[in-house]
Amino acid sequence: MAYFNHPLLKIPLLFGLGAGLAVFGYFMALYATGRSALFIIEKYPLDYGIHIILMVAAVWYYRKNVGKGMLHLWEGLTICYVINTVGALVAGWLIYGFITYVDPALFTRYIDDLTQFQISDKAAMVKQFGQEAYVALLKQTKESRPDVIPLSMLGKKTLYTIFVALIISLLFRKQDYSVLKP
Repeated sequence: MAYFNHPLLKIPLLFGLGAGLAVFGYFMALYATGRSALFIIEKYPLDYGIHIILMVAAVWYYRKNVGKGMLHLWEGLTICYVINTVGALVAGWLIYGFITYVDPALFTRYIDDLTQFQISDKAAMVKQFGQEAYVALLKQTKESRPDVIPLSMLGKKTLYTIFVALIISLLFRKQDYSVLKP
């Protein structure tokens, strides 16, 4: 358990938990408006902005308080990836719990909205992927279950984080080069 007390893991775990809870709060706010919250998060992943804000805040906090003004690139990348992973999994599992135990009709509505979107965009999808791939996608969508939500969120957020984490880490990177001077 001593591993979790290291600031390089402890700080991003806490910020990641905050990101997950904030994304779930965003989901609940969308749900409260009566919109198809799952479809909106899937089609317009604006919730990723919460991840970005907390990644920047955590890297800044770590550099200021732990690194005493210094930050290696690998430290920034580690912080960003831990925040992203924890945040996506926490939000994904909370949303899964909500659509499984509180409002299962929300997932059915999401599948219907996603299917309607795929049908309305059929020409573009067939042109890009082919008829067989389009039919397979429709079948896969109709057979989806709520347990795909957590891993789907993790996969998409990880793809988004590849470049974002690098940019944040490069912007906040600051090393002590005085050891190189004789």
